[in-house]
Amino acid sequence: MEHAASTNSGAAERRAGGAAERADAGTARADSGPDRRAGRRPADEVDELVDAWQAERPDLDVRPMQVLSRISRLARHLDRERRSAFAAHDLEPWEFDVLAALRRQGAPYELSPGALLRATLVTSGTMTNRIDRLEEAGLVRRRPDPQDKRGVLVTLTAAGESRVDAALADLLAAERVLLAGLPEASRHTLAGLLRILLVPLDAG
Repeated sequence: MEHAASTNSGAAERRAGGAAERADAGTARADSGPDRRAGRRPADEVDELVDAWQAERPDLDVRPMQVLSRISRLARHLDRERRSAFAAHDLEPWEFDVLAALRRQGAPYELSPGALLRATLVTSGTMTNRIDRLEEAGLVRRRPDPQDKRGVLVTLTAAGESRVDAALADLLAAERVLLAGLPEASRHTLAGLLRILLVPLDAG
């Protein structure tokens, strides 16, 4: 009887140990992704993508996907919202970028072509073409640079100012909708974390 009791006790310990190992494994999986069965957080397509790669390539650390794949997908959503907001005011994204660069300067809302291309990260030839098209649309005008006889300044017209202000208001409304699921404190934290990622990249 004593031997049987010891055997039963050992089996019970092994079962308990196995249960503990399974629980630890379950905790590890939960730490690596949302606990969807418990319903703590809704799953998204990135969760499925990461789970699939973890299963297929367990030798790789796929955790960067949890952050950067979501940033990539958010960028696509934001691009759609940008295009929609700008189209409502008959603007292409590149037109908004140039007009916004001028508008941010404050009155008299003007920059040299060189400063504009640096602000919008395009080539000189591309910027010249864009200024030509915006000037034809009556949204900007060129004038001689009083401090450089060979240079010109690109100035935002009243029509351009009105158009970019209206498009910006619609864009910000759409962006507030995209961020509606985050409380203000979380938005502030997220902005700080993204800044840490972007500063060295922009500096490079």
